[in-house]
Amino acid sequence: MTTAPSQVRMIVGYDGSPQASAAIDAGTALFPEAHAWITHLWTPPFASESLRRRLWNGTGHLDEFVVAVEREGEREAERLAANGVTLARAAGWAAEPLVRRTYGGEGVQFGQLAGELGADLVLVGSRGLGGTRAVLGSVSDMVTHYSPRPVLVVPHPLLAAETAALADGPVLVGWDGSTGAGQAHAAARRLFPARELLLVSVDRAAQEPADVSDAAGGKVTVVHVDSRHQGSAPAVAEALIGYARAQAAAVIVVGSRGRSAVREILLGSVAMATLHHSHRPVLVVPHDLHR
Repeated sequence: MTTAPSQVRMIVGYDGSPQASAAIDAGTALFPEAHAWITHLWTPPFASESLRRRLWNGTGHLDEFVVAVEREGEREAERLAANGVTLARAAGWAAEPLVRRTYGGEGVQFGQLAGELGADLVLVGSRGLGGTRAVLGSVSDMVTHYSPRPVLVVPHPLLAAETAALADGPVLVGWDGSTGAGQAHAAARRLFPARELLLVSVDRAAQEPADVSDAAGGKVTVVHVDSRHQGSAPAVAEALIGYARAQAAAVIVVGSRGRSAVREILLGSVAMATLHHSHRPVLVVPHDLHR
């Protein structure tokens, strides 16, 4: 299946859950004419206990049983991916299924697939990350750490106002003048060329990027806001989230400083703090995106 050069190309994680369906809904509002690989990663034996019992009763040898379980598991995985494709196509996307077997590390594998296919981003739903509920090793966490492409995480559920903002709300970019912030700004302009960008500097003088005039013709506004506790990553994230709410932003874009999952979650980087506490979609842009 071919795609037009201007289309956004994305890997979409889909497992049939309400969170995954909501991610497709949000994604189609943000990128109305995208090309999507609706991706389901399945882990053998996959089949339910009742199905495994039926298959065992119908086979006489262990090897036959293993083959039967994997056959049924792959069939179910393909069915789930096909359902996701139906949803995506109904919403206007050019979508196709992508089913891969995995033995763990789904977050890492999503990132690898994005690199292999040359996708512009990875889209995943969140199962309610927030505060102490954030789980080390969750798929949405791990894909943001290891994907070489930007990752858009859609929280579930979105309120009516948050859903309405997806259609034409501005895109908020966390701005501190760093290389990572520059990567985030560039990715936001490339993925949302028609949207107003709000470059938000927290607890520091707002310095304009060199290309703030934006050759693409989009509007860029640099603003400064204060947090309640200067220097704290959660406080900076809280300020970004609060400003996004006040401006009815569609997406919050943050740069990532690296790929060390344990270090970033335990130390609470701005990117991870924003991801875990935002009730709006968050786009995490890797610091080495240019590579």
